[in-house]
Amino acid sequence: MHKPCAVIPVYNHEQALPAVVAELQQAGLPCVLVDDASHPACAQVLAHLACQRNVYLVTLAVNQGKGGAVMAGLREAARLGFSHALQVDADGQHNLLDVGLFLDQSRNHPQALVCGYPQYDASVPKGRLYARYLTHVWVWINSLSLQIPDSMCGFRVYPLPATLAMIDSVKLGKRMDFDPEILVRLAWRNQPMRWLPTRVHYPQDGLSHFRLFHDNALISKMHAKLFFGMLLRAPAILWRRWRA
Repeated sequence: MHKPCAVIPVYNHEQALPAVVAELQQAGLPCVLVDDASHPACAQVLAHLACQRNVYLVTLAVNQGKGGAVMAGLREAARLGFSHALQVDADGQHNLLDVGLFLDQSRNHPQALVCGYPQYDASVPKGRLYARYLTHVWVWINSLSLQIPDSMCGFRVYPLPATLAMIDSVKLGKRMDFDPEILVRLAWRNQPMRWLPTRVHYPQDGLSHFRLFHDNALISKMHAKLFFGMLLRAPAILWRRWRA
């Protein structure tokens, strides 16, 4: 059974969010919104959106960060009976015209994690763009493969059983370190992955919660933790791949 929904972590994105939800609804995709302790104005918009058909709301009393909100949304999606969840950012940077392509890939390969490979335009902040390349190298080292061309793009379709089995078995980073960490850990488990190019645009008036120094420090700490985890798992990972 392939029954997808969208999971959208939300923290004070009341300006862009209604258009994102409307476009996903137009694509026939139910939406699970996760209010990550937003301010009252955003909470009011979320409550209004949750009155719509096929829009569900999870409210977190304390801010968890993007990763924590995504994990809460994935658990709620599974509770509601969905089999797959498309992670979408609330700030409008993802190209929602690609939703159908991602869902088709997921429908044809239901066991696979379908990930977006971002194609940036001139709007991307240069500091974030350059930092991504360093993350790519560490992800290749820590996954012992080149199968993850981009680990930071949060536009991806998760198969919920395999993803929740991972989330429930290990303590994952709850902020911007979540997106790359879960990919590496799933790669360690030989999780099938498929990649689709997708345009990413950073609106001039968009609200980003990426904290350049703090989040890069968190990501660096995550890479160090994964590196030592990889060293422990390397013989088993390489043996499993050699046999395959």
